[in-house]
Amino acid sequence: MTIAELHANEELRQHEFPICREKIYLAHAGVCPLPRRVAEAMTARIHSSLTQDQEASLPPNYIADTRRLVASSIQAQPAEIAFVGPTSTALSYLAAGLNWRKGHNVLVYQDDYPSNVYPWMALEEKGVEVRFVNAKDIGKIRLVDIQFAVDGNTKVVALASCHFIGGWRLNLEAIGKWLRGQNILFCVDGIQTLGAFPVAAQHFDMLAADAHKWLLGPCAAGVMYVRRELQEHLRPIVQGWHNVKCPGFIAQDSLEFRNDARRYEAGTHNLVGLAGLRAAFALLEEIGIENVGAELARKRAWLAPAIAAKGYEILNLEMPIENTSGMVTFTRKGDNLAALHAKLDAHGIVASLRQTRDSRQWIRFSPHYYNTDTELQRAVELL
Repeated sequence: MTIAELHANEELRQHEFPICREKIYLAHAGVCPLPRRVAEAMTARIHSSLTQDQEASLPPNYIADTRRLVASSIQAQPAEIAFVGPTSTALSYLAAGLNWRKGHNVLVYQDDYPSNVYPWMALEEKGVEVRFVNAKDIGKIRLVDIQFAVDGNTKVVALASCHFIGGWRLNLEAIGKWLRGQNILFCVDGIQTLGAFPVAAQHFDMLAADAHKWLLGPCAAGVMYVRRELQEHLRPIVQGWHNVKCPGFIAQDSLEFRNDARRYEAGTHNLVGLAGLRAAFALLEEIGIENVGAELARKRAWLAPAIAAKGYEILNLEMPIENTSGMVTFTRKGDNLAALHAKLDAHGIVASLRQTRDSRQWIRFSPHYYNTDTELQRAVELL
């Protein structure tokens, strides 16, 4: 299946993405509806467990194969992938597990999604200084902004790969290369990029991303990446039967963790969630992440100026191609954005209503590759 085939065959599109029968869904930067094959994979996993042990009903090497599929999608190794659930959980593991000392500092962006702010703020009780990068426009973080804010005591820079309101996608390659040269770790909240644009693990040290946005997967079925060389220095903060060796399920005299990313998986896997995650990555592999990214960039290139032409202010209207995303976020002075959001919803158009720190309200469109140009035109007409 290709994007062109989906757009040319409405029956196929509605079969693969049943939401299309009901609504024009433009909120994938929030929580996605499930594609049919993802929902069916989860349902099949449940049904296979009706008459037997849930783990025994798994096909051979099911979890290992899923780990390989995920690793391949970000050019990582299977031993670097852990399944720990939501993005917030993974980021908390990453923040708390590092060896911090008093005097270290971490650089974050206060207007990132709270999941990538609070775990690092919690380190202040350990004597870690939390610094906030200063961006001229919301989410528009450049390498120079980072260079200005770090020093010899900076241990980690923790940023979202793409801002959840502004839609500005970081140049991970340039930032990651510079930080590695400074011996500063780079932690990425990848939830707004994974599944939308290519992501290469070589550009960062740690990544967390749930599946329920651009990956078109289930909630709380997330991915955590930890570079292999870093794993010995990132202490697991939870312990259980799965990540600590216990032959015969007998507790040993000392804690000996697994020697790969499974050291962060303390207990039993979310098998239904993993079934959905696996199906989502398989679908993404079939479509091709480069094709998805190109389609989202094409959509934004039309959508942003079309909305601006109606008198709306667009966040980051002009974006270099390396920073573009699938989001268009807009407002208009004097308008009741909540009422406009409700109007769109009443016409079957699902968008997101968001608020920035200055209390301004914004509407965010975040279409995916299966949305058609006709759907986008209809949404713009209603504004």
